Amino acid sequence: MVAAAPGTYSDDNGGGSMEFWPEFLATSGGREFVAGGVGGMAGVLAGHPLDTLRIRLQQPPPPPAAGLAHAPRRRDTTAQPSAARLLRGILRAEGPSALYRGMAAPLASVAFQNAMVFQVYAILSRSLDPESSATSEPPSYASVALAGVSTGALQTLILSPVELVKIRLQLEAAGHKHGRHRRGPVEMARDILRREGLRGVYRGLAVTALRDAPAHGVYFLTYERARERLHPGCRRQGADGDGDEGLGTMLVSGGLAGVASWVCCYPLDVVKSRLQAQGAGSVPRYRGVVDCFRRSVREEGLPVLWRGLGTAVARAFVVNGAIFSAYELALRFLASGSGPRLVMEEN
Repeated sequence: MVAAAPGTYSDDNGGGSMEFWPEFLATSGGREFVAGGVGGMAGVLAGHPLDTLRIRLQQPPPPPAAGLAHAPRRRDTTAQPSAARLLRGILRAEGPSALYRGMAAPLASVAFQNAMVFQVYAILSRSLDPESSATSEPPSYASVALAGVSTGALQTLILSPVELVKIRLQLEAAGHKHGRHRRGPVEMARDILRREGLRGVYRGLAVTALRDAPAHGVYFLTYERARERLHPGCRRQGADGDGDEGLGTMLVSGGLAGVASWVCCYPLDVVKSRLQAQGAGSVPRYRGVVDCFRRSVREEGLPVLWRGLGTAVARAFVVNGAIFSAYELALRFLASGSGPRLVMEEN
């Protein structure tokens, strides 16, 4: 669905903004942009506590004391708590609010980011399959996958700095930063820019792109295949068609898409989290993506690349079920102009 250019609007007496939004929402691109933002915010609210657990589970154990620096390192599998044990410890020591540390950073930007992701994906999926635009057929699955890969690579320019700030805030409460003063996302971003420069702001950009490009291809392909499998013909229905899928199809298809995209890229996410957790205040533990991968496996074993996967999968199902449900319902609401027609399926 290629976005049409919004119409011009007048400048007298502030009437421009009043005329802009109806014209913007009258285009398919405008509706996809707004619906994508609604879906992104729903996903952050639904999954941030589990994301905090994932980030803490992915971090390496503290380095040995100075006197033990040259002693042979043993793989201690008991030092890393389980997700349930870590959750109890956070609630007991820091309170429930610690699970929402760093949420302001993604919540403030995820509406725009997710809006761009869904709009760019819709444009690319149609552009890569000209026959679908000419015949009003849904894009082919190959076009869906290629559009997802391209969208994932482009959105890392926005996502990488946001995730950097979020990870630093999430780890600050866990003792990975010195000082008792707890900062907000704006203060944290300014501190990173002042101490590490623009290069520090985009720390982990390469590994984020390596993670997100293929993951988004799997993400959108799994969603389209799952919704078509659960509700045959729904991809060919219009916003007001009788074949619209119900809430159950949206939740399950979105959840499966999130799980599939996380499983295929999870080792890279572990490496990314460890690289972005490094600050400029101390000597970096890892020199790059390859060094982080090698040292993590050598010191903690191959299972370290999948540490926290259970929490990530649970979060992915909840978050992406919420994202796609909110997106589809908002899109249906904007297209109909009166409200969505929600179908509750027995299955």
